[in-house]
This record gives sequence, C-alpha cells and structure tokens, in this order.
Amino acid sequence: MTIAATVPGVQSAKAAAFLGSAKQMLIGGRFVDAISGRTLDVENPATGKIFTTVPAGDKQDVDLAVRAARDAFDRGIWRSKKYSDRAEILWRWSDIILQNIDELSEIETVDNGMPLANAVAIVRYSANTIRYFAGMCGKIGGRTIDISGGGLDYHAYSLSEPVGVAALITPWNGPFAVAATKSATALAAGCSVILKPAEQTPLTALRMAELAMAAGIPEGVFNVVTGIGEAAGAALAAHPDVDKVSFTGSTAVGKRLVQAAAGNLKRLSLELGGKSPVFIFDDANIEEAIPIAAMGIFQNSGQICYAGSRLFVQKKSFDKVVSGIADFAEKIRIGHGFDATSQLGPLISGEQRSTVMNYVQSGVAEGAEIVTGGSVIGGPGYFMKPTVFAKTDPEMKIAREEIFGPVLVTAPFSDVDDVARLGNASTYGLGAGVYTSDVSKAHRVAKALRAGNLWVNCYGFTDKALPMGGYKQSGWGREGGFEGMEAFLEHKSVYVKL
Repeated sequence: MTIAATVPGVQSAKAAAFLGSAKQMLIGGRFVDAISGRTLDVENPATGKIFTTVPAGDKQDVDLAVRAARDAFDRGIWRSKKYSDRAEILWRWSDIILQNIDELSEIETVDNGMPLANAVAIVRYSANTIRYFAGMCGKIGGRTIDISGGGLDYHAYSLSEPVGVAALITPWNGPFAVAATKSATALAAGCSVILKPAEQTPLTALRMAELAMAAGIPEGVFNVVTGIGEAAGAALAAHPDVDKVSFTGSTAVGKRLVQAAAGNLKRLSLELGGKSPVFIFDDANIEEAIPIAAMGIFQNSGQICYAGSRLFVQKKSFDKVVSGIADFAEKIRIGHGFDATSQLGPLISGEQRSTVMNYVQSGVAEGAEIVTGGSVIGGPGYFMKPTVFAKTDPEMKIAREEIFGPVLVTAPFSDVDDVARLGNASTYGLGAGVYTSDVSKAHRVAKALRAGNLWVNCYGFTDKALPMGGYKQSGWGREGGFEGMEAFLEHKSVYVKL
C-alpha cells in the first residue's frame, strides 16, 4: 500500500517518505525507539484512520533525555558558545525549515487536520520566530550598578545566565508553531531542551528535530521525547534535574504541573486556557467586524486558546451582528486540509468532538438558543458545523467554561460601563477584542479588561516582538519579546571589593 493511499492528499515526496518511515525520538544526538518498545498510534483527524506510530516514551526515556540535556548543559557545549555562533546556527535552522516548507506543511496538515494554506503560513511564521530569537542571542546582558558600598568601594554588576535544562511541553492545536517558539527561546537563552509534543500531534516535532541536527545544534542540546502526558509529560515535570518547564495547554493540566514541579521548585511558564470576550459597539464598522469576529472563534475550528468565544454586541446592532455571523458560519467551507477550498478542518479527535457536542447539548438544556450549527458533519473524520448561540446567560456552562471548539456564545450589552463587569466575569484572562470607531472608547476598554492580549478592530494577530500570556487562570509568565527570554534566564549579582 502506498503512502498516498494511506494519507490522501500528500504531494511532497519528502513528506510521503517521512510519513511512511519508522518514527524515532531524538535523545543525546541519536534517534532511538522507546526503551519499552511500545508505540502510540497516530490518527489523521480528517479521516479518523491510524496511519503511523511513534515511540511511547515514558519515565525511562525521560531519564535518558534529561541526562543527555544535563550533560550537554554542564559541559557548556551550547551555552558557552559565542552569541554570534548560537545565532548563526539558529538562523541556519530557520533557513532549513523554509527550504522544507512544503514537506513540513503537509505533515502538519496530516497530523492536525488544519487547511494546508494555514499550515504553510504557520511554518513560515515559525521560521521567522526562530530568526527573531536568533537576534536575541546578542541582547542578553546585565548591568553595572553604582552602589552605596557601606563606605567601601565596590565594582557591582549583574549577569543573565541560562536557567539550565528546560522541558517544553506543547499542545495539539498548534504543534509546529508552539514547538518552534519554545525551542527557539530556550536555545537562544543558552538552555538545553527536551521537547515533549502532544501525543495527538507528534510528527512535526520529530521532523523539526532532524532539521535542528542538520543545522548544527550540538548533540544533547535538543532532544524530543514522544509519549502520553501522564507518562512522559508527568515524568518531565517531576524530574529533579529539570530546571524549567514551559507548558502550553489546558488550565486543568497546568494546575497538575504546579504540583509536580514542587519537588525541586523548578521554574514554570504556563500558557493555559481562555474564554475571551469580544465587544462590538454600535459605532463600529459592522460589515468589517462580522467576518473578523466570526473567524476569531471559528479559526482552526475553535481550537485556539485565545479564541473570541464570548461575543457581546451593543443592543442596537445585536440582531444584525448575530445574523451576519450565523450567515458567515453557514458559508464557511469545511473539509479535508488538502482540499484547496477548505477554510476549516476537523476537530482533533473523536473524543474532542464529543466534548464539544456535550457543551452544545448543555447549552440547549440550560435554555440557550442555537442560531446555526450545533451538529456534527457525517462521514469520515471529526468535522463539526460552526455553532452560534443566542439567549445565553453568564451562568450557563457554555458561557463560563472553555469549549475549545467552533462554538460562539452571544449576548447584548448596553454601553461601555458594562464592559468590565461582563468581560472580566471569568476565571480566565488570555484574550479580548473590541470593535469601535471611537479611539477614546477603545483605550478605555483596553484598560478595563483584564486580559494579557487585546485586539482593537482586529482579532488574533500576534508578533514575537510582543509578550503573549494571560491573567488569572490563563497562566503564568509570557512568551515572546524580552519577557519570553526572561523565562529561561537566571540573574546573578556580583560584588567585587576594590
């Protein structure tokens, strides 16, 4: 049986070769199977079929990876390189990624189900992310300080140093982009890393590892362990020789990681869930706001942590906006990622689709009204119609909890004084949006909403020059910008008596 028959739509010969090959983890510069010999099935969410396997790494494999990373860090084979040498290797890595963009994009589409055009954009964006952090290698420094000295003369200064061995645990909704961000930041800081991709989407991380080796990242500095979260992820979080954990995923798992990290008080960065509010005022350009707000929730089939899932529309415009978004949702082209006309792909798994449908049924049971959608799409794969709810109440489950699917909850509001009360009535604080033609109002709303990212007359655009993260239970710390580098650095003060 050919790979084309196993994975319909694959055109790249390199992607076909990779998908058809045996998958191995990267530990200490070698590609290896799990010590146990066990494997995990990998499913194509667009077809519902298993098409390959990866090693089922566990505590034993994590021990090997941590030992390799610790040895590489202690020997200084990466952190002691001149910053220009680290930057050159990272830039070369980005070049190699772009040279293989067709292959990587197709692997990402097979693995995650997203439309191929989205995957191409994500791989290109990820290469630019690596280049941004390559440039940060030469911007890590300290300060010289004039201190009082208690009557004596001192030369006092601070140093910024890599935190050590960093475990990077990534989600299934944006596998390549998140892995690239975490890896590039940690490596730019001088850390050694162990990347643990989500068990549902492990493939581009493994190919990324091969390209990292080809770029010249030394053996042991970059490691990849595949496996389920309860085995490999938990072992990394609890390991005494891991100095730092950077995790993107659900708030529930993030809370468990806090407990697991307590043993050696390892540093934690947590980019967690969201229930992001979006406000459309009467004075907004409604025709522009409708499609942007719609894709703010439906993009990637709603599987985005900062998706604009709670939509509040000023009363005069409410019916028009909700009707417009429902009409937009009904016209969205849903299908296989390799279909050039597809705008949305499947949900990641049958389990996730069942979870989302349970929320839909909960909304109906609590009295919410389905304006459009609310059902699965028959046939192979885990497809679902974009769904819009009206007649909702803030106490409803669909209005309080992160659904992580293409489900929008709508409600009217009166004026700007309602924004803080409605928008901040959540345990989350990752994203928020506002549509208005009044610049003063936009700034008032931006100040009132407790969220780490806020978009005015747009939604979801990010750039690595700015920090990404959340308030409240949406996480700890930031990724991107200097703030993202800080998460992988320790600071040392030095006092020299003259």
